[in-house]
Amino acid sequence: MPALNIDFSDEELAELREAARERGVTLKALVREAVTDDLARRRAMSEASQIFRSFVVDNADAFDEAFPEDAPAGAGGTRRGAA
Repeated sequence: MPALNIDFSDEELAELREAARERGVTLKALVREAVTDDLARRRAMSEASQIFRSFVVDNADAFDEAFPEDAPAGAGGTRRGAA
């Protein structure tokens, strides 16, 4: 398995060691979990953002009809949802 060396300041390393000790895990396990959790969160946020963007695009006309004052201006300065 590939490995990675990471430099930490003395203070950061002391905090990490204390956190690992408190959780009853190794320093390696603590850091690996933090990184993999962050990657999973990033993946989930990216997927959620894409779903939200698609929802907004798919429902733009309904939003514009429901909230005509907030509809973006179209060509000629008229609101997209304005009648």
